[in-house]
Amino acid sequence: MSSVSSSVRRIAATVLAAGAVVGAAALPAAAQDHGQRQHPRVEISRVQADSPGRDDRSNRSLNNEWVEITNTTRDAVNLRGWTLRDSDGNRYRYRFDNVRINGRATIRIHTGTGHNTRTDLFQNSRDYIWGNQADTATLRDDRGRTVDTESWGRRHR
Repeated sequence: MSSVSSSVRRIAATVLAAGAVVGAAALPAAAQDHGQRQHPRVEISRVQADSPGRDDRSNRSLNNEWVEITNTTRDAVNLRGWTLRDSDGNRYRYRFDNVRINGRATIRIHTGTGHNTRTDLFQNSRDYIWGNQADTATLRDDRGRTVDTESWGRRHR
């Protein structure tokens, strides 16, 4: 009887050891999957930094400078307290009020003045915000975490 229970214990120990080895091998793969960068739910989808035509600071020219934000999910997202900034950070910043972006929808944030709609928002600036040659647009959530960035032109130092 002791040889049977000894055999059972050895088989059980072998099975447990094999399970531990398989589990340990799978753990780094699972951890790696969680570490992969996921596409943001809300992203900067397009930037028109250089308004077409002459930069004459007219409202029409200012409003032809814009940033598009897209919600890539099926669910609506409230952007209340989110910010959109250029590389100067504090110099030019747009803070979203109670703006809701529907699922799979895009909104455009214009530099100049106008009346906000579901698809178009206005920063009410009298100056161009986005650098024609180079800049970075940064979208941050209401906790200050970077959600997405879009850069163009030469690298910033």
